Amino acid sequence: MKFFYISTVSNSDASYEVHHRDCDHLPDPEKREYIGPFNNGKEALRKAIHANPNACLCPVCNGKEASVKIKRSNKVG
Repeated sequence: MKFFYISTVSNSDASYEVHHRDCDHLPDPEKREYIGPFNNGKEALRKAIHANPNACLCPVCNGKEASVKIKRSNKVG
């Protein structure tokens, strides 16, 4: 299990990157929020998207998973 954070500062694409805590590009503590523990980046992104629809995975620490696109669902239940 890895611990994930989301940047509170957007990148050049106006997206907010999700990083695991061992990422070389993890923002400073005052520029990130803790998301929680997850098995992989895709799970962390699903949670992050609910709070920030412009969330995306960091390509450095999430590798191939970073190309995953998850849209916020408006479904209830």
